[in-house]
Amino acid sequence: MSVSSKYIFQQGDVLKALGRTTWSALTQKKSSSKDFPIPGPIYEGVVPPRAPELVKTYIRHVGGEPGLYKEHLPPHLFPQWGFSWAAQTLKGLPYPLLSVVNGGCRLEVHQPLPNDEPIHISAQLVHLDDNGKRVVMHQRVISGTKSAPEAIVATMYPIVPLRQKAPKDAPKSKKKKEKPRVPKDVKEIDFWKLRKDAGLDFAKLTGDFNPIHWVPSYARMSGFKNTILHGFATMARAMEGLNQHLYMGATPLRVLDVQFTRPLVLPHTVGLYVTEDQQVFVGDAPGGPAYLVGQFSTELTPATRHAEAQQPSTPSTEGAQ
Repeated sequence: MSVSSKYIFQQGDVLKALGRTTWSALTQKKSSSKDFPIPGPIYEGVVPPRAPELVKTYIRHVGGEPGLYKEHLPPHLFPQWGFSWAAQTLKGLPYPLLSVVNGGCRLEVHQPLPNDEPIHISAQLVHLDDNGKRVVMHQRVISGTKSAPEAIVATMYPIVPLRQKAPKDAPKSKKKKEKPRVPKDVKEIDFWKLRKDAGLDFAKLTGDFNPIHWVPSYARMSGFKNTILHGFATMARAMEGLNQHLYMGATPLRVLDVQFTRPLVLPHTVGLYVTEDQQVFVGDAPGGPAYLVGQFSTELTPATRHAEAQQPSTPSTEGAQ
């Protein structure tokens, strides 16, 4: 059953942020990243508690059980309130932000985030890696309340491919690195039949209305066979699947650190796979293509984020998220 369009009216902050990012990208002046201080400025704010009905609908949409969230919010819902603040951290950057892709995210749950208190948000661009071919950014969004400060720490890894013309006498590029695949020795713990409108439904619940997720003609114009699922939607489903099918909902994850490795074209049926050493994959089948790869833990662990994020195979997959 499709998600009601009434939830769009609760996404004003995210929609405004998308508009500001688009306008900034279209009117940006030439400058250098050297003019931008790193770490960047901290943007802080407070938003009201999330509407209970929206939260319940969202939890069901990503495969969760609302009864497990009677007093706190699902941590993977953070883009719904945090995106508009994260977008501000990119103001003034001299990059084509309309081509930004979602490279991955590390989500740390320090304590449950109460669902009946205003949410205090802090966002900052903490790192920037420009190698001339692509730019990898690290955005940190911290969410908490008065009774649970810094409850959730999310570090996002947006990537901006930089298109450069190679000299005529330049040597031919090396063979592209093979994209990750699901290992053959994994255990399937869940699978999802994703409808063709799964991207639109997630957009209604979070405000991320990038057209490649819900407008087929735009997605095809961007190089895809059809619309693709949001990376954060795949991450949310993975987190719920791990909690419910691996820990029976009783031991929620404390850390989920993932990379989005391929666009997940809709409609699609995919599996959720794990290994004994706490690796997680979302893919077609063991040995097949992986759309998400990562690590998970029920304990807070030091960040082991890969040193160099891979450049996406399709440069214009996702607009500013």
